[in-house]
Amino acid sequence: MQKTKNNINLVWFRNDLRTIDNAVLFEAQKNCDQLIGVYCFDPRLFSLDKFGFKKTEKYRAKFLIETIHNLKKQLNNLNVYLLVFNDCPEIVIPKICDENKITDIYLQKEWTQEEVDSESLVKSKTKHVKWHHIHNQFLFHPDDINFEISKTPHVFTVFRKKLEKYVEIRPELNIIKFSEDNRIDNNTKIPSLEILGFKDFKTHPHSAFPFKGGETNAIKRLQNYFFNTKKLGFYKKTRNGLVGKDYSSKFSPWLANGSISARTIYWKVKKFEELHYKNQSTYWLIFELIWRDYFKYVSLKHGNQIFKLEGILKKNYDWDSTKTKIEKWMSGETSLDFVNANMIELKETGWMSNRGRQNVASYFAKELELDWRIGAAYFESLLIDYDVHSNYGNWMYVAGVGNDPRDRKFNVQLQAERYDTNGKFRKLWLQPSLF
Repeated sequence: MQKTKNNINLVWFRNDLRTIDNAVLFEAQKNCDQLIGVYCFDPRLFSLDKFGFKKTEKYRAKFLIETIHNLKKQLNNLNVYLLVFNDCPEIVIPKICDENKITDIYLQKEWTQEEVDSESLVKSKTKHVKWHHIHNQFLFHPDDINFEISKTPHVFTVFRKKLEKYVEIRPELNIIKFSEDNRIDNNTKIPSLEILGFKDFKTHPHSAFPFKGGETNAIKRLQNYFFNTKKLGFYKKTRNGLVGKDYSSKFSPWLANGSISARTIYWKVKKFEELHYKNQSTYWLIFELIWRDYFKYVSLKHGNQIFKLEGILKKNYDWDSTKTKIEKWMSGETSLDFVNANMIELKETGWMSNRGRQNVASYFAKELELDWRIGAAYFESLLIDYDVHSNYGNWMYVAGVGNDPRDRKFNVQLQAERYDTNGKFRKLWLQPSLF
């Protein structure tokens, strides 16, 4: 006689698209008789924003589709089944709850407005279901930090020094395999790029990010960058590069949609140090993970203020929004070839180096004095590795309304001479025949 399933848990996947070190999955596995996963390709994420950009363009859409295919496969290996829908969560999830007698919903804790609004819509239509919000995207867990979130330091260096020597990083979580009787009927299909409203395309031959989405590819990249080639050992020297796939780790797209956790990367760095050596480069990769955490804590502290024109400093500047100036910046037709090369790379590949991002954003906000939120929205649309906290945190920073106490302005010409001395990057994107 089959056991009656009393506790049936649902995991609502959003930006935690992995099975390794997934705290949501780990908690959802406790005290349940059955576990179901769901992912929704929310049509709102592919609609136009207030500035006229698609919120998610073709590059991140393709990367996301690849990620969901891989997530479904990894979950199948655990006997957990992923239901996938091309529909709004508030339409899909209440039906799943009713049909499967779901008792509990587990999901990654989010706090930015669109994610909260989406949750509220689902909650309004799901009665008698218990909700569990799990912190799942940090290096330093919010329950472990040694200050109140409302007291998050205004300067990154203070934040870093408060944490890195005093707060331990939690170990990775191991997910168990469910029994065969966790199987359910699953006739749902992952939408194609065409169904989402895009034409299929091939990765640009000069792309610095030629990788595919999904946890398997994230782990493969980590293994190759750390242990096969030992490129990690040179990270600090090469991280400001512009050409090629190995000048930086390129983990950010997988981190952004949660295909890999910051903790997994941290502990693999520690493994590398144990097996090989410890140097400035191994530290610097962790340093960058701390920066990522910092913008999440800034967002937690300030809420929707990170999306407002005056930023978290509440500074009022006379911002411009001249359409022709914005269009020339987007299409790489400004007076500066370094800006142009970076913007063409973004348009053609959905990727731009960290050095490039700082320069084109500074030029947009400080030189052209354009409304920085428009630049941030354009990045949100195009970037494969768009992360709401890092994107808006960085844009505020360069625009002078965020966490930069010095309110710096980049000298783009000097930056080009320093980081693209022989013009290799500019030739690649502005005069490809000369490369």
